[in-house]
Amino acid sequence: MLAACLLLASAVIGGTILSYVFDPGAPRAARLCMGACMGMALLAAVGFLFALGMGLNAASIALSAVILLLPLLLLISSKYRARVFGQFWLVRTTSKERPSPERSGKVGYCLFYIAIAVLLGLVFGRAVYQQPDGIYTGFSNNLGDLPLHMQVVNSFVHGQNIPPEDPTYTGVRFAYPFMVDFLAAMLVRAGAGVISAMWLQNMLLSLALVGLLHYWTLLLTRNRTAGLIAPLLVLFSGGLGWWLLFSDYGASDGIFSLLGNLPHDYTIIAEPNSLLRWGNSLTTLFVPQRSILFGIPLAIFIVCQWWTTISSSEPPPATGADAGARDGRHVKVTATFRAGPPVVVPAWNRMLAAGICAGLLPLIHAHTFLAVMAVAACLAILFRSAWRDWLVFFAAAIALSLPELLWLAHAGAVNAHSFLGWQPGWDHGTHNVLWFWFVNAGPFLLTLTVALLWQRPDLRLPPRLVKFYVPFAFCFLGPNLIKLAPWVWDNIKVLFLWYIASTPLVAGFLARWWEQRSRRRWLAPVVFASMVLAGSLDVWRVIIGTTELREFDAPGITIAKAISEQAAPRALVLHAPTYNSPVFLTGRRSLLGYPGWIWSRGLDYAQRNLDIERIYSGGPESGALLHQYGINFVLVGPDEIATLGVNEGFLSQYREVARAGPYRLYKIDHESVK
Repeated sequence: MLAACLLLASAVIGGTILSYVFDPGAPRAARLCMGACMGMALLAAVGFLFALGMGLNAASIALSAVILLLPLLLLISSKYRARVFGQFWLVRTTSKERPSPERSGKVGYCLFYIAIAVLLGLVFGRAVYQQPDGIYTGFSNNLGDLPLHMQVVNSFVHGQNIPPEDPTYTGVRFAYPFMVDFLAAMLVRAGAGVISAMWLQNMLLSLALVGLLHYWTLLLTRNRTAGLIAPLLVLFSGGLGWWLLFSDYGASDGIFSLLGNLPHDYTIIAEPNSLLRWGNSLTTLFVPQRSILFGIPLAIFIVCQWWTTISSSEPPPATGADAGARDGRHVKVTATFRAGPPVVVPAWNRMLAAGICAGLLPLIHAHTFLAVMAVAACLAILFRSAWRDWLVFFAAAIALSLPELLWLAHAGAVNAHSFLGWQPGWDHGTHNVLWFWFVNAGPFLLTLTVALLWQRPDLRLPPRLVKFYVPFAFCFLGPNLIKLAPWVWDNIKVLFLWYIASTPLVAGFLARWWEQRSRRRWLAPVVFASMVLAGSLDVWRVIIGTTELREFDAPGITIAKAISEQAAPRALVLHAPTYNSPVFLTGRRSLLGYPGWIWSRGLDYAQRNLDIERIYSGGPESGALLHQYGINFVLVGPDEIATLGVNEGFLSQYREVARAGPYRLYKIDHESVK
């Protein structure tokens, strides 16, 4: 475990030191967040390249850590030592200052982030945990996703799955953003358990996301209150589903009894034609869909660099909130280091860093990559004065992403046509589209619209900021017109980037509204509460343990250990197409995993599903199918018996090599296949 923590520390340290090259004036906390997300992305990429040649082992992981620490060589230069230690020195001198409003604000920030860290620790602690009778999750939306991620992680650690093929659909290139699970596998190889590795990774990425969102909001709004509101709008995102609390209260024994046992989610309901589909970021996105938690902080980092570069390339307004220190096409630091005057860096440094991070996105989170590149193209047209810097960004992004895109494009059996289609209204079902969006994001959408259209000087947004925001609006319009994945709900992977981009504007409007000397200022916290109440209820349900779902039972864990002992790393194990087969704890290959996963990746699983039924039925063609697919082991358990009608007589001809409770494992000797 210590080695895994040191591995993550090498990523954070390397990324943080590297940030002085392109953003020497970033605040300390924001710099650490930049370093965390950028360093983890570089660690995963470098580690994967070493693993391709050496395998995922101690040597490749150690070399990756060494590469990530190379930015420390920058400290040889007196210029970079002055930047790094100058900022460190400011920490020490500030601590000796007398109390002041500014220092009190820093204490408030510290308490805010401690509270956020405790909250996130509790939430991610419920994502996956082990008890004597099995492995559990406290998220209903994580029930089907968690075993997939555990299978992918274990396939890297125990299944020698490098270069990766689909571990749940053997024989096909893995057309899925797998870097978040590969990084978790590196931590497991470094000594952490799978559960601990996921928790560490989730905590670091989520704290980086909160810090970068805070920093970005400050860059755009110059308002400290907005900087605190924005992370809360994201972590507790949701619609008007809190209204259901009133009907639930009527059927309960009181408010405390109700809050102690909330009967359902309030941001999303998994029922046919449900009106609530937006969900909460933590309970429906960051925990179940781990890749988006890796991609969004990088996207925010990239956008921060865009904004600063654009601000430096255009003449500043004579007055206004978005005026700042400029020096031609160079960006001046807003804080002076003890070692010298403000540092000036070329703007293209920022765009190169942004381009490198964008180029790493396809295998981290493909939807975020596509959205980022589309927005970048629009911004390059709107802000043509920075065209040289945009060229640097696109050159770096395309050069790095091209091999990844070629990998994803040549994934074999993927049906590309299933990813695109005309479907207005996103996942509205039979509901009126306007009513659907009012219920799912009404207060947020209305506040955003007012913020964009408000013309009075007291609350009006700077024209440059509105112009900068325009391309992000297409991340809302596009997914509301076109299906971008076989499952239309997955459009939220792009819609959420629109939400992230809109949050600083909404937070800034609410903060300035609250700061007005008007009786109507009290409406601002009411509107804010309406935006976060439903999400808060869903997060509260998770923290108090209302939902407890078992993924793998104790006999399943035992048979998984037996499979790991009996089966070679590249063995193919046959099991029922279900979401929680014990095979997923071993990293061994599956002929067919959960059909929902396979369909969502554009693969046709019908023939394999039929062949699995034919094998377990023990018909005349069963032996030939075992040989055709090269199956090494057959698992028989409750799911196989319940759904596939297992022919015990057929399987009895093979040697039973393990048994645990209701589970049995048979080894297939292809020389004796009948």
